[in-house]
Amino acid sequence: MTDAWKANTSAFDRVRSIAVTLDTPRNAEWISEQALVSENTARNHLERLVEMNILQRLEERAVLYQPDPLYTRMRALRELLAEHDQDDLIALRAHLLEQVEAWQAEYDVEDADELRTVATQAASAEETRAIRQTANDWAIVAYRLRLVDDAIEHYSEYTGSTPAPA
Repeated sequence: MTDAWKANTSAFDRVRSIAVTLDTPRNAEWISEQALVSENTARNHLERLVEMNILQRLEERAVLYQPDPLYTRMRALRELLAEHDQDDLIALRAHLLEQVEAWQAEYDVEDADELRTVATQAASAEETRAIRQTANDWAIVAYRLRLVDDAIEHYSEYTGSTPAPA
């Protein structure tokens, strides 16, 4: 499988595909191992991705790379707009709000942060894990809801189309 990936994908594309999916900052050595390239090749491509505003370069004890949050957000918005028209986005918003409202009713809290507090008071490890997972899911839904709201609010601007009649 890795042989096929290496044979059919450029080194730059492999580095990019690993780097844009990072959930924690990583160094060039780690990325090079995952992307099946030399460390020098990875560094060159990572710096190019930084110049393109796709990645951020962090200088702590070592140089680390992470996806640029603005790039990630805009990419997610593009995907939403490519997959959904304005009516679909409104329906998706309703579905996401229903999910949030269900969690609010089930746990009697307003948001994922409050639910994390509830998790610290759970009676068992299993219950703590389940509540924490729900809080994580809720945070993802809340982020997605903000994206959908942005896509709806700026639909005509982002797509170059005229707004749908009310």
